[in-house]
Amino acid sequence: MFNYDVAIVGGGLAGVTAANLLVKEGKKVVVLEKSNRLGGRAITNDKNGVLMNLGPHGLYLSGDAMTILTELGLSIPGGNASKSVQIHGILNKSVQVIPTDFSSIMSSSLLSWKSKFVFGKFMLKLMNLNVGSIPEVSLKEWADVEISDPMIRHVFYSICRLTTYTNAPTLQLAKPVLKQVQRSLKGGVLYVDGGWGTIVEKLRQQAITSGVDIFSNKNVVKIEHHGDYQSILCSDGTVLDVADCIVAAPPKEAVKMIKDAEHTSLGLWNEQAIPITASCIDLGLNKLPTPQHQFAIGLDQSLFFTNQSRAAKLSDDGTVVVSLAKYHNPIEEINVNADKQQLESVMDLLHPGWRQEVVVQQFLPKITVSYNFPHSKRKGNPGPSIPEMKGMYIAGDWTGHEEVLADAAVASGKRAAQEILKANEMIVVKEG
Repeated sequence: MFNYDVAIVGGGLAGVTAANLLVKEGKKVVVLEKSNRLGGRAITNDKNGVLMNLGPHGLYLSGDAMTILTELGLSIPGGNASKSVQIHGILNKSVQVIPTDFSSIMSSSLLSWKSKFVFGKFMLKLMNLNVGSIPEVSLKEWADVEISDPMIRHVFYSICRLTTYTNAPTLQLAKPVLKQVQRSLKGGVLYVDGGWGTIVEKLRQQAITSGVDIFSNKNVVKIEHHGDYQSILCSDGTVLDVADCIVAAPPKEAVKMIKDAEHTSLGLWNEQAIPITASCIDLGLNKLPTPQHQFAIGLDQSLFFTNQSRAAKLSDDGTVVVSLAKYHNPIEEINVNADKQQLESVMDLLHPGWRQEVVVQQFLPKITVSYNFPHSKRKGNPGPSIPEMKGMYIAGDWTGHEEVLADAAVASGKRAAQEILKANEMIVVKEG
């Protein structure tokens, strides 16, 4: 008899989501997290009372993550960051208004009169597009057919980068990107009060209240598959035997952790995974030097700036929390020093004098935004089960099917939990 029905290795969004769903169905669940706190990239750092996520974060109001969190009965506090914000574009080291409605389209100096009407028509088409009918082509292939105007293509790609945090149009599959763009245009984005750590804490508290055992500083070094059960060895010598195990860790870690995994489907999924990275600067400012510049995206550069405090409470004393990011192209070389200078020059352009207003700051030279994304070199969807190992499952942002980022992480946790419940039902039926 095992002490637990399911062990979950990794306490990020995917792992804690799966734990909550499984315990609701009567499973005895344990979560093993190697670091001293849960959350993974969803942690929030408290810097002298100023709350900072790891770079810019947004929860899509009509996305999978919000849908599943609502299913779990969780209410996430925050504000809609998409409401009443003028979007600025950075082009040739100048700041321009990006047209988002009829009024701004007509007044925009970015587009010619002819392009304005073409752009308005294109945005309407994008909103009403039947994404399910999009063939399996790259984002670039789709855009080359649909958009002839170079400036409209600039704006379109900047929106795609913004919604997916990915700068790889030749690799990205068009369908998942367009689905995410639609979510952004239709539902908007929530900036979370207290940062994303609030989401993690709500998931943690509910899991513990429901009976999940959660252990931090519990580093799993090896998982052995034994036919009908999995044996989990931790660095402190703890051994757990369970029927089902979800590894909610990055692909390289998962392959290293699970004995003989390189010879399974997981080994192939790991080989096909392409991580997305970014350089980020987060700043706490006394005030925003140029109040009209709340939100800006690069049109000729893969850059993004946002004032998170316009929609979320991230300090008690009114400190303004802003984030800047540069999305890396996964097939290009990265120079983090040049990236930092570039991000600081964006702040100089948008908010001259910002350095005099800095209270706290953090620089993330190369953060992994996601360990994989839906791309043309990926053959099939990863997980949730590892077919060659009964009772072994994977979850995490890298195992998204047509979801990306946090939506992929949370949806993958649900997929893994459902697969376990389904397999267990089949066993019960068979035995009955």
